[in-house]
Amino acid sequence: MIGLRLSSFYFFYFAVLGALVPYWGPYLRSLGFGASEIGELMAILLGTKLIAPYIWGWIADRRGRRMPVIRLAGFLAVLSFGAVLLGDAYFWLAGVMLLFSFFWNAALPQFEAVTLNHLGDRVSRYGRIRLWGSVGFIASVVLLGPLLENAGFRLLPWIVWGLLLAMWLGTLTVPERGDDRPRPTGAGSVMAVLRRPEVIALFMACFLAKASHGPYYGFFTLYLQDVGYGGTAIGWFWALGVIAEIGVFLLMPRLMPWAGPRALMLVALGLTALRWLLIAGFVDKIPVLIVAQLLHMASFGLYHAVAVHFIHRFFTGPVQGRGQALYSSLSFGAGGAVGSLAGGYLWDGVGPSVVFMSAAASAAVAFAIAWWGLPRRDESAIIHR
Repeated sequence: MIGLRLSSFYFFYFAVLGALVPYWGPYLRSLGFGASEIGELMAILLGTKLIAPYIWGWIADRRGRRMPVIRLAGFLAVLSFGAVLLGDAYFWLAGVMLLFSFFWNAALPQFEAVTLNHLGDRVSRYGRIRLWGSVGFIASVVLLGPLLENAGFRLLPWIVWGLLLAMWLGTLTVPERGDDRPRPTGAGSVMAVLRRPEVIALFMACFLAKASHGPYYGFFTLYLQDVGYGGTAIGWFWALGVIAEIGVFLLMPRLMPWAGPRALMLVALGLTALRWLLIAGFVDKIPVLIVAQLLHMASFGLYHAVAVHFIHRFFTGPVQGRGQALYSSLSFGAGGAVGSLAGGYLWDGVGPSVVFMSAAASAAVAFAIAWWGLPRRDESAIIHR
């Protein structure tokens, strides 16, 4: 029963993401905004992850209870996003998205900690819970593509608001669960963990990996529209990647013990670079684009499952929430914001192909850092020494 409750949060949280990531850019363009303005507004959505998850994670760690923080953040996200319906001027939307994303970005890192605590020694089953987020994302992108193409993008804010409301209602059903793992000496110091070379390498690689995704999240739909793809096709291209992601989440309980987290992270980052090169050069070739989208299983699914595994190992006890928050802040937040801003400013100047080639270079550097810095074995001694 608890698995169903945990899964429902992921379903609606990522259904919101499935509405915002592919379609918020086209919605903004329908309001008359240019590429640089779209990049800036998308960066605000991601940029609050720089501070919001850590602030809320600190509160949750201090209180020792995460679910009240998650419920409050979810409620305030619902409340603040409703202001999108009241105006569409640039600075109004910038202010609303800043406020909304400050609350919305707070919920997921803390819920990740709650989920992993509920799983306990069955942490390898995380993927089977998390895959319902992928299902929610797929449902959004597939259904909204043709709907928005026919009904108009003005409908999008109402849909996002309804999904946020459903997400918040789901948090009311999830019970609290603390971290009962053994706590190593000094576990209360975040800085003690952050000084470890393997942690530094992990965060650097994660930052660059998510920076490489910035053009994808902000402009991939616009790129496909400009090439000539319709709303239904665009929705299915997005969904195809997340379907592949589900397969990885299902296989993680077998893949992790077989290959180990370091090898899997290297595979994920290498295939991420390949994916952006394929999109850069062959976006108009449907078979190649299908292959590129299938590589989402590595660039997000495999990458994220392994990154969460490392964070759960490195950050324990009273710093658990802040560990998940830092991962969200430095990767999805800082990395995603930098990638979105760079993509927006370069899009009209150098063109989409060069932007995605730059994304491939970012992923390649992340691969080199992970090769150099990540631990070569996955043992308790790595974090308890």
